Amino acid sequence: MASVLSSRAMQHETRLLRSELLAEGTMGFWLARPQGFDYRPGQNGQFTLLEAKEFDGFGPTRTFTFASAPHESELLIATRMRDTAFKRTLRFASPGLRVGLEGPNGLMTLHDDPARPAVFIAGGIGVTPFLSMARHAAHSRLPHRLWLFYSNRRPEDAPFLSELQALAVANPNFHFVPTMTEMEKSRAGWTGETGMVGKPLLERHLKGAERPIYYLAGPPGMVMGMQSMLEGLGVPLEDVRDEEFYGY
Repeated sequence: MASVLSSRAMQHETRLLRSELLAEGTMGFWLARPQGFDYRPGQNGQFTLLEAKEFDGFGPTRTFTFASAPHESELLIATRMRDTAFKRTLRFASPGLRVGLEGPNGLMTLHDDPARPAVFIAGGIGVTPFLSMARHAAHSRLPHRLWLFYSNRRPEDAPFLSELQALAVANPNFHFVPTMTEMEKSRAGWTGETGMVGKPLLERHLKGAERPIYYLAGPPGMVMGMQSMLEGLGVPLEDVRDEEFYGY
C-alpha cells in the first residue's frame, strides 16, 4: 500500500486507514505503515496532505509524534482538533486519503541505561511519545523503571487514559500518575490526583527513583514551567529532555 515518493531518503507515501474520537476535542488517525519504515518510541514524522483542496497560512504539512510503538503494523498519530484547513481535511477524510510521510525525526527517545529511572511529564496530547514508549516497554519487557505524570483539565479531555491505566497494571515497572486540574468542570467521577504537576506530587510518587532522567512534552508554557521547576529542584540540565507541542 505504501510507496516511495521520490529518491530522497526517508520520503514515503501512506494512506489513512481509519480515525476515531479519543477524547473531547482529540482524534486519533491510523495510517498504513510504509514497507521498511522503522522508528524508535518517542520519534515523530512530518505528514503532508498530498491532495489538499483547502489551504491556510499553516500549509499542508504537520509534525506528529507516533503514539504507536515500533512493533505495531500500523502508525497512530493523535492531535487536538483545531479549525484549520489541515485538521478539517483530516477530520472528514475517508479511508484511503493519500498522505506523505518524512521521517523518522526526533531525539527524545528512551535512554539506554536501565539503572536510571525515566520520569515522563506530559500535558494533554503531549502524552503521545510516552504512550509509544510505554507500549514498547511492555511489549519488549524492558527493565527500565518508568513514571508517567499526565496532566489534563478533566478525564473527558484525557486521551489514552484507560489504556495507560491498563499498561500500569500489566507492567510492574510502569507507574502511571494522572492528575486533573479542573475537576469542577467535569461530569465524570475522579478519585485520583488533582492539581498541577509540582514538587509535592513528584515527591509523593518518586520515592526510590534515584538520579532519574526527566522527559517533558506538552504545550510550550507547560514545558517551560516544568523546566523551571526541575531547575529549582536541582536537576541537572543534561538530565532533562523536552518536546513542545503546538496547537496549530
